[in-house]
Amino acid sequence: MAQTFIDREDINQALEILKNGGLILYPTDTIWGIGCDATNAEAVEKVFALKGRDKNKTMLVLLHNDNQLASYVREIPEVAYELIEATDRPLTIIYSDAKNLAPNAIAEDGSIGIRVVNHPFCQQLLQRFRKPIISTSANISGQPTATNFDEISEEIKNGVDYIVKFDQQNPAKGKPSIIMKLDPSGKFDFIRK
Repeated sequence: MAQTFIDREDINQALEILKNGGLILYPTDTIWGIGCDATNAEAVEKVFALKGRDKNKTMLVLLHNDNQLASYVREIPEVAYELIEATDRPLTIIYSDAKNLAPNAIAEDGSIGIRVVNHPFCQQLLQRFRKPIISTSANISGQPTATNFDEISEEIKNGVDYIVKFDQQNPAKGKPSIIMKLDPSGKFDFIRK
């Protein structure tokens, strides 16, 4: 069963780590993720190192509302807002021209995947942090994706600076988000449905 009470101290601890360039392990509206300040290149580098991830593979960022998009994407087609509003599942949209993010968080072609998150802990954390947070699956690259907290490896748990307490007991299996690529003209393609 999903947890509903959010401990203020849990948020405060996660915020402190994010502000200091550290890594957190946290629940999202899909699966548990490894997160950091998406504007801090050194913090993003730590995520790549922990996961053993190829630097050519990108990670996505989470925002708490779609009003923040203009701060991190140069051209946002109107259809983006319609897609975000219309979906009843978590939706990651890949935008073609990212800005104001750590350079190593942005793909070589200048794109970035962004999800406006609908999760109580993430919403509060993002509202208080006032910056986007990196989100990538809580696994070593090439290993199976953990679908709940119990499936996360000790290597990942030991490699982060703070493990969020919220929702650790929830046995529900998370599912990845829908992913679509959106170009400035408003044309979109599904990458994952």
